Amino acid sequence: MFTLSCSGGWVPGTYAEKIRAAAALGWKAIEPLPWFGEDLEAARAASDETGCYISGIIVQSADKAVMELMKWTYGIVYEDALEAFVQAMKETVIAAQAIKCTTIVVTTGNERGDVSRDVQHANIVAALKAVLPVIKGTGIQLVLEPLNVLVNHKGYYLTSTEEGAQIVSEVNSPQVRLLYDVYHQQITEGNLIDTIHKYSKAIGHFHVGDVPGRKEPGTGEINYKNVFKAIAETGYKGYVVFECGRTEPAEVVTEKMFALLG
Repeated sequence: MFTLSCSGGWVPGTYAEKIRAAAALGWKAIEPLPWFGEDLEAARAASDETGCYISGIIVQSADKAVMELMKWTYGIVYEDALEAFVQAMKETVIAAQAIKCTTIVVTTGNERGDVSRDVQHANIVAALKAVLPVIKGTGIQLVLEPLNVLVNHKGYYLTSTEEGAQIVSEVNSPQVRLLYDVYHQQITEGNLIDTIHKYSKAIGHFHVGDVPGRKEPGTGEINYKNVFKAIAETGYKGYVVFECGRTEPAEVVTEKMFALLG
């Protein structure tokens, strides 16, 4: 069975404070994502103390020049971002290992207007292949995330589950998978349950949130009891992360989210 992970935004504080707050609510994991500037030693201590761990972080670097190439408006659709991506991945792997995190989220950057989508697709594949030596033997998986461009991420390159799965297949590593965000894919393509079953072997991480509004399940149009049932039917045993806001106090929302598994 999969493990539910608390939204990093549902509780306040540093990594360590968020971990302790999430654990007090009964969560086994939490996902704040950005790691740079956090006290990772304190976070690891909080996790070891409570049994609540960070389920995923994003690719970051201490080098501002590297981060300029990793921002939403640039990214690995560009050939000249490859070296920066490798450097950022090296730093992020060290951070992940420090806090016993096994998932790193990767985004593509926005679609370019100067070259074809085929070229950009190939650049993404090349960048992911370039970091395989960095993650080899670490037990860490990279998860590539499609996002919606209709509401939240106008201009972003990767939107479809199909192309994301194609990229994962071309990289051809068990350590590179797809992040399926139910919120984003409901907006982009719908057909959630069939898609989850069809691409289950490519999916390594789930994010969830309801539509419209990107708040907790139960506030919108998605039948999350059925979605969670579908995820369980695939045999998925990773994290399902509440990557969304909330409309009620954290303790109330937590109880309702756990009830979705009943």
